[in-house]
Order: sequence, then C-alpha cells, then structure tokens
Amino acid sequence: MAEDEAIPAATLILVRDRESGPPELLMVERAAGMAFAAGAWVFPGGRIDAADEELGATLDDEHGGARIAAIRETLEETAIPVGLGASPRPEHCLEIQAALAGGQQFAAVVAQAGLSLDVGALTPLARWVPRFHAKRRFDTLFFVARAPEGDWMPNVIEGECTGATWVSAAEILHRDRAGEVQLIFPTRRTLERLAQHSYYDAIVADARSHSIEPITPWVEEIGDERFIAIPEGMGFPVVRERLEGLWRG
Repeated sequence: MAEDEAIPAATLILVRDRESGPPELLMVERAAGMAFAAGAWVFPGGRIDAADEELGATLDDEHGGARIAAIRETLEETAIPVGLGASPRPEHCLEIQAALAGGQQFAAVVAQAGLSLDVGALTPLARWVPRFHAKRRFDTLFFVARAPEGDWMPNVIEGECTGATWVSAAEILHRDRAGEVQLIFPTRRTLERLAQHSYYDAIVADARSHSIEPITPWVEEIGDERFIAIPEGMGFPVVRERLEGLWRG
C-alpha cells in the first residue's frame, strides 16, 4: 500500500434506547500506546483485513467486508454481540472475544459457535477519509446498529482499549468540552449528529436520508482564523471547527 493511500476500516455505533433520556452509545478508550488516536474515545472498530474481505465477498452487499470488520472488532474490543442471527450469552461472548484476541479467524469462530450473520442489522451512516496524517490515514465506514437486548456491560482486553462504557452523545461531548476526554474530529462531528436524536429509529432514518459519500475535511480561512471544514448537506449539524488547538490524535 502506498504511503499516502488510506487504510480501509470500519467502525460501529451501538445504540441502546432508554425509557427516559437520550439513547446511550457504546464507546471505547484507545490505549495510550496506539500509533493512531492514542487515548481518544472512539466507537469500536478497526481496519478491514483480508479475511474480512473474503467473508464479506460471500455476502450480497457492497460493504460486506466493512460490515464483517465492524461486527468482529466490536466483539473483539467489547465482547458485545451485534450482527449475529441470535445473540449468544454473555459468557459465550467472552469466549468468542478471547478466541478472536488469540488470533482465530472470525469465520471459523462463528462457524464453531453455530452462529449466523445478520449484517443487515448494520446501517451505513457515513464514510470519513481525513487527510490529517501523512501515515496511518484511514478510509472508514461508520455503521449504526441497535444494541442487543439486555444489560450488556463491555469487557475490554488489555492492548487496544483501556476502557469502555455506555454514554449519551450529549454527555461525552460535555466531557470533551470540559477537557475530561479526548475526541478526534470525525468522532466529535458524529456525536453532534447523533445528539440530535432521542431514539434509535430516528438515527437510522437520518442515516438513510443521506448518501454515503467520502468526507475529507479541508482547511479554510475566515477572516484571520483557520478552520477545519466539511461539506454541508451530509447530515452533520456542525461543519467547521477552529484549527487552533484542535487535537488530531
């Protein structure tokens, strides 16, 4: 892969509705030693590997490999199942997580567990292709999906993530403004978009009402200030942020 070529990746926004208050989202804190976005709070996800593409090619879906990667990474990072025909029990998910972390192929783990895939449970939301980094640039498909029924608590394995939690978009944005957490530009814009909605079905309706086109932020000058900007009309309520002081992971 050329140095300036973006790495294909996928991320998954798991949403669980609440009887009162805005929906909660599953987020993870990236380990401090990671080459990209170290210490940032993000949605579960990672690069799309060759095995994801191979399994995805068996599906009648243009985003098959990305959907597989999003499902696999969420299981590997949090032990929470999504995109499976029937959700296994929490203890079973811990076994699946350990198998994946140990290097077993996702297709083999799914087959051994007698599980089926339900990639249609994932709805594409956006595609981000930032150019902030000369290396480790990612071309990332963002998906949304409903969290499985029950009180699923995320479990993280030492390595890529140092923590995980369920939190509303408004709460994590408040913590970001207070300097308590770090968010990269695409995550912040996505959280602002999600914060507009009070339940999962509204988020899906929003996702389906916008085309999935690559979003590549650019620098623009307004007066004496420089901003990072994205196109309007893509579903994001905030389309620019001051460049000065912007943390880029």
